[in-house]
Amino acid sequence: MNIDRRKFTVGALGAATVGLAEGARVRAEDSPSPAKEATTPKRRANPIGASTYSFWRFLDDSKLSIEQCIDEAARMGFDAVEILQMQMDSEAPDYLQRLKRRAFLNGISLCGFSTHQGFVNPNADERQKNIDHTNRAIELAYALGIPTIRVNTGRWGTTKSFDELMANRGIEPRLDGYSDDDGFKWVIDSLERCLPTAEKCGVTMGLENHWGLGRTPEGVLKIIDAIESPWLQATLDTGNFLEDPYDKLDMMASHAVLVQAKTYYGGGIWYTLELDYPRIAGILRRHNYTGYVSLEFEGKEDWRTAIPRSLEQLRAVFI
Repeated sequence: MNIDRRKFTVGALGAATVGLAEGARVRAEDSPSPAKEATTPKRRANPIGASTYSFWRFLDDSKLSIEQCIDEAARMGFDAVEILQMQMDSEAPDYLQRLKRRAFLNGISLCGFSTHQGFVNPNADERQKNIDHTNRAIELAYALGIPTIRVNTGRWGTTKSFDELMANRGIEPRLDGYSDDDGFKWVIDSLERCLPTAEKCGVTMGLENHWGLGRTPEGVLKIIDAIESPWLQATLDTGNFLEDPYDKLDMMASHAVLVQAKTYYGGGIWYTLELDYPRIAGILRRHNYTGYVSLEFEGKEDWRTAIPRSLEQLRAVFI
């Protein structure tokens, strides 16, 4: 039988083309397209920082310089460093720029600036000193390239010893003749006077759940809600709710701009909490928190072993 070679070639090519197209269709159905993959990106892990407080902890025999803390944090594998203002050797411009350069050369960020202030005081001059101090801290953070500072309400100051305050679970009597309403007014008015500097510098104040009027989530949120500014949000400390912390952390999580994560290897200096970090990480994920988690090691174990152990613990859950 004679076969037209041209018809045979065209027919064979057509069949092959159909087969290839069918195979491509099946493969496309079996595997997700780049467009589909792009719509479900993998969640980015939280970057983990170390507070310079973790190396010091107010212990006389372990105060490292900020430069040493930056070097050690980078060597251990942290992504960032949070600077404790009280630990700094200077506030001179050249010192600040050396710190910024040192972090840059180590390939890590400066993620936070932890400051102290107290606005719970009936003396207007004393409150003004703390307002001025906070505005100065915002400007220092700006010079360092740090986007947030930790702020406190301050406390009544009727318990003079911090050890005694901790023994009393952070609770202290009010000043005679004054109420919490007075204290909240002083704090709100003072922080409002720091907002223009924060906005000008692009530095967000994070009000911490700390002692004083910030001991409870209700206290922190009362101040944040009253001020209602993007330049005042929350620094969320996992170790400062001494009882039933998880619901309280959940209440504040939507306002968090920095999370300070406590660990207590070797037993806590003032107290020890058994914190469920997988549960805490789950709370933060539900609130879509993707920012920095900054380690505050507060135990008695040598920092050389305890801080790397803490990093490993945090890396395992903040993913």
